[in-house]
Amino acid sequence: MAMIVRFIARDGTATTTVATPGDRLLDVAQVHNQPLEGTCEGQLACATCHVIVDAADFPKLLPASEDEEDMLDLAHNATRTSRLACQIRLT
Repeated sequence: MAMIVRFIARDGTATTTVATPGDRLLDVAQVHNQPLEGTCEGQLACATCHVIVDAADFPKLLPASEDEEDMLDLAHNATRTSRLACQIRLT
């Protein structure tokens, strides 16, 4: 079953794409040329895949792990709805 994922760039440009439940958000973003590096390849050793999740969607996500929270403490411009895209599995 496909699902819609929408990325909004810093300049407000929106890109909508289709993903499959179980996909990792970072992988979906990279396949669709979104500017998320994922330097550590999902090993929770950086915050280059930091995203800000829409407040309406944030409660739908599983809670961040303590390790992810530690990395988010280092992320530039982190907010209450910040997450690392490498840690988000689409459901």
